[in-house]
Amino acid sequence: MQIPMEIAFHNIDKSEWAENVIRGHVAELERIYERMITCRVRVEKRANNTRHTIPPVVRIEISLPGHKDIVVSHEPDHLQRKFQQPDLQTAIKEAFRIAERQLTAFKDQRNDRTTVGGHEASNEFLGQVAEMTPERDFGFLMTKEGGLLYFHRNSILSGDFDSLKRGREVHYIEAVGDTGPIATKVRVKE
Repeated sequence: MQIPMEIAFHNIDKSEWAENVIRGHVAELERIYERMITCRVRVEKRANNTRHTIPPVVRIEISLPGHKDIVVSHEPDHLQRKFQQPDLQTAIKEAFRIAERQLTAFKDQRNDRTTVGGHEASNEFLGQVAEMTPERDFGFLMTKEGGLLYFHRNSILSGDFDSLKRGREVHYIEAVGDTGPIATKVRVKE
């Protein structure tokens, strides 16, 4: 992850075992999609009753490059309908099960778009030139998330590679190259 994960407990005692379980689940999310920007997990006890049977809410926010955040959060009654005696461990496990499913679906959709070639306008992003190495025919673009993407002279569809300067805005499509993510089909913004 580009930004360290965050774990917060509200209206519930911080638990070392819960934090370790959460870290393990976040590591699994990173294994599923290694380009996550960050993951924020909030464990909150919103309500209680005399029998202490209302489970806490586990909210997970996963930030991804070029996509809105994936957010998993449900009210305690969801767990109470699904499980006989839901507790913190059940709440964590269920929230991460849903997060893993959503992240896998996102990854599959992204892979389908780049390999099959869905409509390119929906895959196009705005970035700016961060570095240029014209003598070696490549440069780097800065994405809106602040990451750097490699691009080659041959990726330029409109505009002149030799006249590109740092800070110039460009439209690009992100793809996966031999060594990781790259910018392809780069067009200089008019």
